[in-house]
Amino acid sequence: MLHVTNGDSAGGELERAGLPGTVLAWRDVLPEGPVPANLDAAALRAARARYLAGMGWAAYDDALADFAARDAALAGAATADEVVLWFEHDLHDQVQLIQILDALGDPHTLPPRLTAIVIGAHPEVIPFHGLGQLTAAQLAALFPGRARVTQDQLALARTAWAAFRSPDPTTIEALLAGDTAALPFLRGALVRHLEDFPAVANGLARTERQILEAVAATSSRPADLFRACTAREERPFMGDTSFFARVGDLAADHGPLLETKSGAPFGVPANWSDPDQRADFHAQTLALTTLGAEVLASRADWAQLHPTDRWHGGVHLTGPDPAWRWDAATQRLVRTRA
Repeated sequence: MLHVTNGDSAGGELERAGLPGTVLAWRDVLPEGPVPANLDAAALRAARARYLAGMGWAAYDDALADFAARDAALAGAATADEVVLWFEHDLHDQVQLIQILDALGDPHTLPPRLTAIVIGAHPEVIPFHGLGQLTAAQLAALFPGRARVTQDQLALARTAWAAFRSPDPTTIEALLAGDTAALPFLRGALVRHLEDFPAVANGLARTERQILEAVAATSSRPADLFRACTAREERPFMGDTSFFARVGDLAADHGPLLETKSGAPFGVPANWSDPDQRADFHAQTLALTTLGAEVLASRADWAQLHPTDRWHGGVHLTGPDPAWRWDAATQRLVRTRA
């Protein structure tokens, strides 16, 4: 039996739960960085490893080796008596889930028995953010309720994974216009993905806007800011490492929207295990710059002021006039150029 889950936190508790089989942690933050459609599995592993290394989140060789071992373990699932997928309701997990279901939907890798435990709440954990909050005993108690993965779920996952990787994000809108009931948490997750395209009004992604709004409400220290922004998410999905990378981009020295009260550059620890670096990081206090207030009030456009070069799933957003923006009023994407 193979258990596949969203990362090391839930994976560690699953290993302590006393369930039969082995645990495979799916270590990737797919909502961040490139997931282009024109790459085969090996090239996609390399692209993801390069991105993680470029962000300073992993060494390239280590990430690539981990992805290769992970994919090999999943490819061997056809020989397992059962594969159990353990995921939750947020964007991070739902994209991992559709990637895995897409891979397992191949007749050559489909295990004899494929089951899933995908939850959006737990009666003993309120507010529920994810499987990482659950104890080994709580996870073990969920195991008997696992459900067989259906052909409808496999088909929807394959379509959704292709849409997420497409260079044309309207393929996601087309998917959402149809029936997504087979994967009940997918719709909310993909809408949240679309909300992080630059906004029509001011060029801010939803995540960026929430950061600025939280800082505007009260000058914030990093931990307070992370908690405030997490509380605003219907389904929190972003870990602190990804979150503080976004904060750092808003505070970088290219016409920043955020600044520290001390005037020193906003710094993220090079080594999170160093207690002095952690203490210095958490002692910082952030405030809006004058430009930050202008952008937040939609009197200036962040995308034009800060020409972007970033991937959003399969979409490469570039330049001062990104091709796609999100209109919060209509809840639709707007194409601004060919």
